[in-house]
Amino acid sequence: MKQTDRTQELETKNIGQLLWMYALPSIVSQIIASVYNIVDRVFLGQCVGALAIAGLAITMPIMNIVHAFGSLVGVGSSARMSIVLGKKDINWAEKILGNSLILTFILGFLFVTGGYLFMDKILTMFGASADTIAYAREYMDIVLPGMFMTTVTFNLTGLIRASGYPTKSMWILAGGAVLNIALDALFIYALDMGISGAAWATTISMTISGIVAISHFLQKSSFIRFRRHAWKPKGYIFRNILLIGMSPFLMNVAASGVVALLNRQLIRYGGDLAVGAYGIANTFGALSVMLILGVCQGMQPIAGYNYGAGHPHRLKSVYSLTLKVNVFIGFLGALLALILPQILLRAFTTEQALIDIGVPAMRFMMVMFPLVGFTITNSNFFQSIDKPWIAIVTSLSRQVLFLAPMIYVVPTLFIDAGGNGLTGVWASMTISDVLGAVLAFLLMLTQRHVFKAAE
Repeated sequence: MKQTDRTQELETKNIGQLLWMYALPSIVSQIIASVYNIVDRVFLGQCVGALAIAGLAITMPIMNIVHAFGSLVGVGSSARMSIVLGKKDINWAEKILGNSLILTFILGFLFVTGGYLFMDKILTMFGASADTIAYAREYMDIVLPGMFMTTVTFNLTGLIRASGYPTKSMWILAGGAVLNIALDALFIYALDMGISGAAWATTISMTISGIVAISHFLQKSSFIRFRRHAWKPKGYIFRNILLIGMSPFLMNVAASGVVALLNRQLIRYGGDLAVGAYGIANTFGALSVMLILGVCQGMQPIAGYNYGAGHPHRLKSVYSLTLKVNVFIGFLGALLALILPQILLRAFTTEQALIDIGVPAMRFMMVMFPLVGFTITNSNFFQSIDKPWIAIVTSLSRQVLFLAPMIYVVPTLFIDAGGNGLTGVWASMTISDVLGAVLAFLLMLTQRHVFKAAE
């Protein structure tokens, strides 16, 4: 398969058609990726109970760190591959492929080893209580080795998409998701394995997806393949991958750190049920973010390729269209959370106390999601065109610059009717979304020159 058969259309085809063609499989892939956690929560909430959900919620920051390592290599390598394919350099693209897998193996080994050595300390740091740590530990003991294959899967499916196979990337993740649902039903519901069943379902399904993703680059039909020259480590390729990937990596790590602080504040003001309510509300928020990220992933190869090929007018078109779509997605997510919070919460739990806490949580967390769509689009756009430092500042603003301090300040100023600061914890998220979007807009103004040839 020649490169022109797969990637030449990135600089010739209508931008709207291209974004639809690349974004739709990416959106489906993002939804599928979220299924791994959503299905676990649904089965555990219905078959085990609220403490199991809270225990699983404790593991989410750790899962986010795993995704951070996957995005560190995956986003960086796919963005670089799109740019060099725009320059028509197949040899360089294959070196990026090989070096990205080397980095994935190194980082995956370090993460899994460190996770086992410091398991209890990590879980306690992320807010596990005496009642929930047993659930969290049981889950992590099983799922941690499978997390390595999670990083392999997300890295390689991104490269499959960047090299012109967006639909195949989607189907690889889809197959894993369908398997995960089936195994959840078998292990949790039929065999009554509890939270360990959720862990086995996720581990097995993601491992199989990773193996299928690897096989793609071994096939002769793929014009980008694993070749001998690609396996030689190159320092400059490592640096290029890591620098671009640093933005999503730091964003995910920061989010995990902030969630650890947030869980402590939730326990302080609302107990384990508040942590569980946040876990459910955050699942819906994560689903909205997944849709936004799916559109951004569709944008990435189009923007990167045209940036490398020197077509700024097409760069401007794909950015503008992506921004409009993502702001609209954020609006729909906010609307559903504001008018149907109880219905959304009941999909995860039947416990009324958890639902009562979750309603204001969901409304505060989601009301400014149109602005979240704006911020995420800008961060991903700058990743795509090799502007890593702008992307890093944009992506970290909501979590580190604003939310981290506000979850301590706002609860002391925003006391609810019950006389505590739980409402203030929820409100801190809303305020941070607004301030993050303002900063993203100001940073975007400093980079308008990338579109100057189109004006």
